[in-house]
Amino acid sequence: MTALSIAGVEVSPGQSRRLEIPVARLPTGTNLSLPVEVVCGAHEGPRMWLSAAVHGDELNGVEIIRRVMEKIEPAKLRGTLIAAPIVNVYGFIDQSRYLPDRRDLNRCFPGSATGSLASRLAYLFMTEIVARCQYGIDLHTGANHRTNLPQVRADLSDEETRKCAEAFAAPVTIDARTRDGSLRWAATKKKRSKVLLYEAGEPLRFNEDAIATGVKGVLRVLLQLKMRTRGPKRTTETIRFDATTWVRAKRSGILRLEVKLGQRVAKGDRLGRIADAFGGESVRVVAPGSGLVIGHTSNPLVHQGDAVLHIGMEK
Repeated sequence: MTALSIAGVEVSPGQSRRLEIPVARLPTGTNLSLPVEVVCGAHEGPRMWLSAAVHGDELNGVEIIRRVMEKIEPAKLRGTLIAAPIVNVYGFIDQSRYLPDRRDLNRCFPGSATGSLASRLAYLFMTEIVARCQYGIDLHTGANHRTNLPQVRADLSDEETRKCAEAFAAPVTIDARTRDGSLRWAATKKKRSKVLLYEAGEPLRFNEDAIATGVKGVLRVLLQLKMRTRGPKRTTETIRFDATTWVRAKRSGILRLEVKLGQRVAKGDRLGRIADAFGGESVRVVAPGSGLVIGHTSNPLVHQGDAVLHIGMEK
């Protein structure tokens, strides 16, 4: 097993170190850095990164990484684990999804050393973390005012990625294409890494079910890759979807949902109603096909065209 050098700091086999990778200065002159923990196992094996808070308001992944790292013992680990619990340090401080320039960091990868603030941060993460790893798990929640059923999104056409997704064993696994500019896109296309994207819960909240599912899933992937010799047992099989769809509001008003995350629905089922404050001028929200509710808005105030429910579609 060889030592690993990150940002000029060498981590020897059997050692764990916490680093602060310089990012930039705030307008006040205060230095801002990317917190990273590196566990260099005592035995040869793969290298994997764990990332969270690429969107600064998505907190479940921060706690998932903390709990996972508590269980990692350098003397027993095969390979190297690099944990970055707060990638978007700017957004995290501001409790915001975005960076100060209002850019979405997850649309700026692989980034540039001379580009915008978001581009520079993306480039730093790619060169210091992703470039050193063969595998990655990127942890997210739903976007603003949305909540997600715990789910893994991955390129299931790649056999090794599929096996990792199956080992994670989230309630739902989705064969999902990558979005240009996302961390998963850049890591798989540019660096040829095998990447899982975990989505669960909502922003600015800790959801215990989402966190516990994520912790067990990450540990099972480490077991799958033989980086650890023990991991949680799978108690249920994941449900695979090859397609999902968003149900959108046909009118503006107050949404009264009648379904929950994880609920199965059939084509034509009523999912809720949109009406005015008195319940008048009601419009039904119906399922476009059979499937499973994997996400929905948490805000009952909707505008026409808003995405209100996300459904994993059965064939």
